[in-house]
Amino acid sequence: MHIYVDYDDCLCETARYFTKIAAEMFGKNVPYEKVRFFNLQDSFSLTDVQYEELMIEGHRPEVLLAFEETPGAAGTLNAWADAGIEVSIITGRPYSAYEPSREWLDGHGLERLKLFCFNKYGRDSFIKNSDFSLEKEDYYRMHFDYAVEDSPAAFRFFDHLPGLKVCVYDRPWNRECTFPGDNYHRCRDWESIEKIVVPVDTE
Repeated sequence: MHIYVDYDDCLCETARYFTKIAAEMFGKNVPYEKVRFFNLQDSFSLTDVQYEELMIEGHRPEVLLAFEETPGAAGTLNAWADAGIEVSIITGRPYSAYEPSREWLDGHGLERLKLFCFNKYGRDSFIKNSDFSLEKEDYYRMHFDYAVEDSPAAFRFFDHLPGLKVCVYDRPWNRECTFPGDNYHRCRDWESIEKIVVPVDTE
């Protein structure tokens, strides 16, 4: 079994931290529950310049390392690894953020998990000359049985896997979206995700 797991807002509380950054840098006081769009430029009503500054600030190593773990994430992923399940972290962060992202995972006991930087959202422009470690053609050769994702913008990357079961981590910006199929399941926490993911040998 192979499970795809998104990083931001599935493993750690990225958007909660970005609300603090937006308030401190630009006086944009948007409560977390009012973050209605996955695109933070829209959620915080930022100019292009402000958005670029926000993303640069939010990807500084010390900031990435300060993100709080989403409750239950590390315990669940380690339990899967203990059961022999392959888990790959597929993040939309650029490869320039790989080292602190890897350090955060290792610091939360997730040393065994592979980390891939995949250009899900075309966001490479805010960090100059950034690139990604996983090309689209390589990603599309990967097979997953389950996926954990919060972003509706990433759902298109599951179209090639008709048997995939997708656990959509419940966040304010995905509550009004229409899921592409009945293989998508809204999950409010990692405990509810665990109930959906069934190891192959118990099916």
